[in-house]
Amino acid sequence: MSSIRRSLQNNRQTLKKTASYYLIHITVAAMVAYAVTGNLIASLTLSLLEPTVQAFAFFFHEKAWQRWNARASATVATAPVAVPGR
Repeated sequence: MSSIRRSLQNNRQTLKKTASYYLIHITVAAMVAYAVTGNLIASLTLSLLEPTVQAFAFFFHEKAWQRWNARASATVATAPVAVPGR
């Protein structure tokens, strides 16, 4: 199995979450851009640029949080237990 395929399988949930976030973001961005410009073509162009960059940023942000949570859990699991009165 290639490393790309393995990475896609290991990150399936995060990738699905990123894709749904991307679709919502494009929709909101298109509505806002159309309200501001009144131009359908300009609003679609603007709405695709920023959310595309955000989708990549969101994926890496989510991965960073997963690593942070894993480290925090490991720290709690290995912390010594205090015994009262000792």
